[in-house]
Amino acid sequence: MRSVPVRPLLVRGLLAGLAAGLFALTVAYFLGEPQVDAAISFEDAHTHEHGAGLVSRSLQSSAGLATGVLVEALALGGVAALAYCALLGRAGPLGPRATAVLLSAGALLTLHVIPFLKYPANPPSVGEPDTIGRRTALYFLMIALSVLLSSGALLLRRGLSPRLGPWYATIAATAVLVAALALAFAFLPAVDEVPEDFPADTLWRFRLAALAVPSTLWAAFGVLFGEAAERALDTG
Repeated sequence: MRSVPVRPLLVRGLLAGLAAGLFALTVAYFLGEPQVDAAISFEDAHTHEHGAGLVSRSLQSSAGLATGVLVEALALGGVAALAYCALLGRAGPLGPRATAVLLSAGALLTLHVIPFLKYPANPPSVGEPDTIGRRTALYFLMIALSVLLSSGALLLRRGLSPRLGPWYATIAATAVLVAALALAFAFLPAVDEVPEDFPADTLWRFRLAALAVPSTLWAAFGVLFGEAAERALDTG
């Protein structure tokens, strides 16, 4: 197996992450922000506290949103590029583009979808202020468990492949992963602080947007970085 040019791939990963972040930012602005505004309107209508925040809502929904999404996308692009360098050539007969898509799909699943199934996103006006630390800790704990259990499932598949073959090893490892995640879901405490009269359609649309943003990010990154990696490796 030939050596992997880490630096060129890292630069391309950062650029692909930034470009993918622009797509994700568009989704966040047009799909997510209207639901945030609706949630804030609901809160304002049900509370007598209308103090101005340190940062205006207009700044939060524009420069603040863009900074948060793009910085995160840039960082994730760099980390994903390094992970790609370690994965390339070790994922079976997959080429550079397919490896990038596989990596992006795995990142979306472990970092976003699995934690979301246990602790779905809520609008910023939903939830008790006193429990924000606990809720944040539980969410990051779920991310850590998702990454660890998924990594363990990959190692299990690799160990079982010589005896069972790739197909049955994949089925066995997936079954073990699902069982382990089910146990984690059962033992971790639930968090349900949505008011009973909160508009269900607003909550539903916000959660859809919360999944659409990382889905767009990783889909765009997989395509863009896969193409960039293919060109870099062809000329490397």
